[in-house]
Amino acid sequence: MKIAVLLSGTGRTLDNFHENIKKGSMQGSIEVVVSNVPGVLGLKKAEKYGYPSFQAPDNKAINRILADYDIELVLLAGYLKLYKPPAHLEKRVLNVHPSLIPSFCGPGFYGMRVHRAVAERGVKVSGCTVHFADEIYDNGPIVVQKCVPLDDDDTPDSIADKVFAAECLAFPEAINKVHDKGIDYFWE
Repeated sequence: MKIAVLLSGTGRTLDNFHENIKKGSMQGSIEVVVSNVPGVLGLKKAEKYGYPSFQAPDNKAINRILADYDIELVLLAGYLKLYKPPAHLEKRVLNVHPSLIPSFCGPGFYGMRVHRAVAERGVKVSGCTVHFADEIYDNGPIVVQKCVPLDDDDTPDSIADKVFAAECLAFPEAINKVHDKGIDYFWE
């Protein structure tokens, strides 16, 4: 599948995609990388890897860029805004969320906010969810979830590290699953 990656920060998930594609453990090819935030490390990494990379402040500008590429799947890789794709890419946007949906999700729950809430609640497991994104935060069909056991002395930072390690496995697994089963399989 031909992939567009949207990001807002350091590009750690882009690193993971790049390495998995190189190893042959993730299907697809990255055609373009777009950030809504100017000058972020993720854009510099995209350039280093040889991917066309752009900064675009909003959905309209992102979609103008994507129109120049033959994109089959959009990956939200630490993209911190609600993305509204053009009609031909609806149901073709995958996101990773740093908890086990339906826990700790929805508007305002992202990144360290999730991990702080998990620590404050004292849950014994957390994890990540790769799901299709739609117009409602953390709502679309779930493709893959990975569970992460937590210890009583875990901090938001240690939870974040554990969950990110799980994301590095779950996101490529989800992409491969979508590639093998087809997008419609998850929306039926």
